[in-house]
Amino acid sequence: MGAIYRSKGGATEALFLVSTYIFYELGYRRFEWKCNNDNLPSKKAAIRFGFQHEGVFRQHLIVKGLNRDTAWFSISDKDWQVLRAKYETWLHPSNFDSDGNQEQRLRVCR
Repeated sequence: MGAIYRSKGGATEALFLVSTYIFYELGYRRFEWKCNNDNLPSKKAAIRFGFQHEGVFRQHLIVKGLNRDTAWFSISDKDWQVLRAKYETWLHPSNFDSDGNQEQRLRVCR
């Protein structure tokens, strides 16, 4: 994610809105995050957003002629019942300064 978007809340708010929609409007039981196991920024983001690591599918895909191990993460509907309030705390306007920068990190609110 580009530096211009870091700490501004856009990605976190988008994930909050999608999660709320899929769990409360669509009635889904799981929200999955899958990424290349070598993609450390994506794995860190999944954990920051509250996804639980479920494991690695070894040699899951062949991408550009190379084996790809895929890391799997999820949030269940039961997890979301707890996480939602923490997202709402983080997204509250009081958590952002006049320039839109976060005061507390999401993990502090969780």
